[in-house]
Amino acid sequence: MSRGPLRILLLVLALLGPAFARAQAPSADPEVAALRSSFEYGKYAEVLERAGQRIDRGDLPEEDLVELHKLAGLSAFNLNRTEEAERHLRAVLRLDPDFSLDPFVVPPPAVAFFEDLKNQMAGEREFLRQEQRLRLEREKAEAERREQERVALETQRRRAEELARQVTVRTVEKRNFLVNFVPFGAGQFQQGRNSMGIVFAATEGALAITSIIAFFAYDSLFEERFITLDNVLDEDGRASIPVRFIPTDRARQADTWQLLKLASATGFYTVYTLGVVDAVYHHEDQVVTSTTVESRPEPKPPAVSMVPPPRLRLYSTRGGLGAGLTLTF
Repeated sequence: MSRGPLRILLLVLALLGPAFARAQAPSADPEVAALRSSFEYGKYAEVLERAGQRIDRGDLPEEDLVELHKLAGLSAFNLNRTEEAERHLRAVLRLDPDFSLDPFVVPPPAVAFFEDLKNQMAGEREFLRQEQRLRLEREKAEAERREQERVALETQRRRAEELARQVTVRTVEKRNFLVNFVPFGAGQFQQGRNSMGIVFAATEGALAITSIIAFFAYDSLFEERFITLDNVLDEDGRASIPVRFIPTDRARQADTWQLLKLASATGFYTVYTLGVVDAVYHHEDQVVTSTTVESRPEPKPPAVSMVPPPRLRLYSTRGGLGAGLTLTF
């Protein structure tokens, strides 16, 4: 490049310097900001040397590293050091495959040189884009995992606080062993087994009622008559004896009611025995039940304002003695 175009390029850079400065994002590293300012004043050799030294020291965020390589690459390009310019600008594209120079800030020759490098690195840039997408996906998955862990820890903390506020109340119930021998499912009801208690109570009740009905029905079949006996040592030589019997025509009814009475009574005592055995088998002398309730802090008693009691004051007057009452409220 001849000196004439170089002077024109330097003049364009001097005119576009303020706009170039406004287009740059502020950096947290003061040295990067100082190098950007030196570049704006055309100190390309100084910028190229100091930027390389700062890059070699490392410990830079990606944004500052891209900025330093860009400043070094443009400075080298302006100094006609093409190899160094290419090396630094390639590093920019490796860090950010979609990076572009602002044509309103950077001179057209530098933009054209940079675009030519982008075309040469098209395949490598596509590979870098894929790596970048994978890295972003991994970072996103890691962020989601950390968020899930945070939510899980917060849930555990809240659960621990809820458990700390809960109080377990234990109730001890003592049960009487003799209740197991009471009919009609009393033992089962005492044990809280209401379904079995209802079964035994209903069955025993039905059998007991059937037995009672059969007893009275059988008893109603009897008739009573008096038989007169002769030659008895009595005043008139006769005696009347009452006889209780079931007529022959009622013999079948009597057999039926008698069988029903015996069957229902046998069934009642059989079910009663099963109920007692079942109640004794499931018997426990005492049962402990636990109930969890949330404890609430006891309300603080209302503050009682300390009002001084009234004071009676005596004082002397010109004509005698006076009294005064003092109240505070």
